[in-house]
Amino acid sequence: MANPFVALSAADTNAAVDELPLLREWAWDFEHDVFLYDDTGRHITVTGNEALKVWIYKALKTERYRYECYRHGIYDASCDYGAELERYIGKHANSKETAANISAAVKECLLVNPYIQSVDRIDIAEREKDRLTLTVYLTSIYGELVEEVSV
Repeated sequence: MANPFVALSAADTNAAVDELPLLREWAWDFEHDVFLYDDTGRHITVTGNEALKVWIYKALKTERYRYECYRHGIYDASCDYGAELERYIGKHANSKETAANISAAVKECLLVNPYIQSVDRIDIAEREKDRLTLTVYLTSIYGELVEEVSV
């Protein structure tokens, strides 16, 4: 399934909102971290905000610049997919500055997606050792959405 907004730049995002196709993703079992299948063994697809939940989950769990499949060339500093969150997991004391940096990194990660109009609030529920749990409140072209992700 092709990602419909890979080729869009930030400048194109506002103009493209009216032209965006219905967002589709493979359904995901967030509890077991696997694809969902129907009774015949075929992938289930989801659309709209349900598809956006899958995209958010995967984008926040993908460390930016780590995987070649998300790069366009040997090293592409303009590759915007993923988040830079690992540096905050288990390495920094719980502080307001660290929380602000995490929120900024999450917002930067999510706003590359033209289906997301705004990131309204980010709550950091847990920041312990190697676990970071976030609740993201945002507005998409499909309406309001709340998504909890542990990375």
